Amino acid sequence: MAELSEEDQRILEYLRDSVSKGDQYFRAKRIAKGVGLTAKQVGARLPRLADNTEDVDIEKWGRAKSTTWRVTPGA
Repeated sequence: MAELSEEDQRILEYLRDSVSKGDQYFRAKRIAKGVGLTAKQVGARLPRLADNTEDVDIEKWGRAKSTTWRVTPGA
């Protein structure tokens, strides 16, 4: 896996922690609030993180007003 930025690491840590508590569905705005970034910054990173991490599976799940991401423990 490529070297992750500090912001990427914060996002992944937030997702790992949330998934371990049973959460599965996220919007970038919620993640951003938890890690101190903007929703736009988070939304731009999630597709790349989905391709470059194995400890959580990140997939684009739905699109309404904003994209919903489904996050599950990695295989």
